[in-house]
Amino acid sequence: MDLAAHRPASMRAAHGGRVARLAQAFEAARAGLVLLTPLLDFAIRLLVASVFFKAGLAKIASWSGTLLLFEYEYAVPLLPPELAAWLGTAAELTLPVLLVLGLGTRFAALALFVFNIVAVISYPDLGEVGLKDHQYWGILLLVTLFHGPGKLSLDHLISRRLG
Repeated sequence: MDLAAHRPASMRAAHGGRVARLAQAFEAARAGLVLLTPLLDFAIRLLVASVFFKAGLAKIASWSGTLLLFEYEYAVPLLPPELAAWLGTAAELTLPVLLVLGLGTRFAALALFVFNIVAVISYPDLGEVGLKDHQYWGILLLVTLFHGPGKLSLDHLISRRLG
């Protein structure tokens, strides 16, 4: 039995009006989220990129100290310490730039994700807080890797130009 059919017409109209207003509110919220999504994508890329880029700048600011860290503190697997220092620093200075520009974004996010894992493995004295930071950055990199760079990126611009 349909109870709505037995309600007076004025009640049905009022209920229908509330439903319509609620639907409009949900649609407005959805449209707002669609507009904000590119900003969130960019903010995620910017936040993660800044962390890695600052680490790269710190490494080149004191190259002799960086070489000592790679020689005695970091246990990078499969690579000699000096090569690991050069490659790590190059990765921290180039990949974040690609990430911010949104150029080769998924490649940059994947490379930084792997780099992040190597950093955790290579530094056994990271500590609980440091590990949580690396987990946080890894999750944000996965968001970019799986979701893509978003509309505020060179990748998006290039794909629109190429059809």
